[in-house]
Amino acid sequence: MRRAILGVAVVAVIAAVLQLVGLLPKLNPFESSTIDRSQPAVLQAVRDLSQYHAAAGDYQVVIDIEKDIKFVPSSIAGTRTLFVAAGSVDAFIDFGHLNQDAMVVSQDRKSVEITLPPAQLAKPSLDNNRSYIYSQERGLLDRLTALVDPPQQQQFYVAAEQKIAEAAQHSGLTDRAKNNTKMMLTGMIQGLGFAVTFHESQD
Repeated sequence: MRRAILGVAVVAVIAAVLQLVGLLPKLNPFESSTIDRSQPAVLQAVRDLSQYHAAAGDYQVVIDIEKDIKFVPSSIAGTRTLFVAAGSVDAFIDFGHLNQDAMVVSQDRKSVEITLPPAQLAKPSLDNNRSYIYSQERGLLDRLTALVDPPQQQQFYVAAEQKIAEAAQHSGLTDRAKNNTKMMLTGMIQGLGFAVTFHESQD
């Protein structure tokens, strides 16, 4: 009987402790909270799109930036940062500036000649969820400065965009966009009963 009573008492004590632990965060007078007072987004403009985005490339780059101070050891001042960036680049054809001569229908109305503008590359779009600082080495002075003025990461994003843009220019993305656009137009026009021939604009 005593063992049963003792067991019930132990269970009661454990339950009380768990309940108290669960209430401790609520009783903390210094507990932080986050309040989002941001205003809703406001539509400022609407644009009609005339671009056909025909290809996209996904890229990843490691940015290695080191800043040294002359005659000062790196353990005292200076930084080296490894920044991993991931992003994508679209290749598109802009039909918005085509003139009337860009599409010529034959007199027998059996074929069409189309002059395509050159493919272009859009600005790189970085994926913030997959872009991050992998490692960072800082001298003593830089670590102390960071306590007061946190270092800005904008320079790493700018450098990553430049590297990804350069990679996109040499990856054949515009050629793929041009070929995909031709395939899309060929299927559409042949479905209307026309044969199609493509020419490339010299602009």
